[in-house]
Amino acid sequence: MDVIITAGGIPRPDEPLYPVTQGGPKAMLEIAGKPMIQWIIEAAVASPLVDRIVLVGLPLNDRIRSDKPVDCVDDQGEMVANIQAGAREVLRVNPAARQAILLSSDIPAITTGMVEWFIRTIQDTDHDLYYTVIPKAVMETRYPNSRRSYTRMKDGEYCGGDVIGLRPQVMLQSSPLSVKLTAARKSSLHQAALLGFDTLILLLLHQVSLQQAEKIASKRLGIRGKVIVSPYAEVGMDVDKPHQLDLLRADLAGRITS
Repeated sequence: MDVIITAGGIPRPDEPLYPVTQGGPKAMLEIAGKPMIQWIIEAAVASPLVDRIVLVGLPLNDRIRSDKPVDCVDDQGEMVANIQAGAREVLRVNPAARQAILLSSDIPAITTGMVEWFIRTIQDTDHDLYYTVIPKAVMETRYPNSRRSYTRMKDGEYCGGDVIGLRPQVMLQSSPLSVKLTAARKSSLHQAALLGFDTLILLLLHQVSLQQAEKIASKRLGIRGKVIVSPYAEVGMDVDKPHQLDLLRADLAGRITS
């Protein structure tokens, strides 16, 4: 299976990470002796289930290495366009590709075992889009100081993950709603509002379960979607703020010395 890694994105002066990036790519922030993006690449290419990497938003350089083929795609300027560019590149090389997985470049604690668990999980079914969530208890146990935001559902509290499974052909279909939904992925309330006022009200009342949300989203987006509940906090422990960067630097430095 091919892995798309989105590595575009340069924090603006009004964003929390700007003081440490100073106009440079977020993906190149150093963590435990190497760029953050390198941790994700190494986790992916170490798996025999991964054929190649499509890297969107960064060129290869002397600090980014891979033991498997890497196809680089230029930054398209915004997240949805970068995902679509990655899907297009997957299909360029393999027009028959049925599935690919998408990793963001700011989850450096992800491991090869976690990548393989996700690949095997989605290979068991035939959906258009797989969205990862992590239970609050899982995240708080692994990273008690992460300060993640959670959505309270009928069957628990969850935060979103940064590992997605997708059918490349579906990502290239024209759908204004799916574009808006992807752009609103950091806010469950924004997503619910896009899916319908009734869904928003149910979510505010904590009366929507994950399974119900999955069915509503699939119907209104016109796709077959599936929510994957991950047992791994690392797939949702992204670097959006300086304290999260410090947390992961300490975490991965400990992994090297252990």
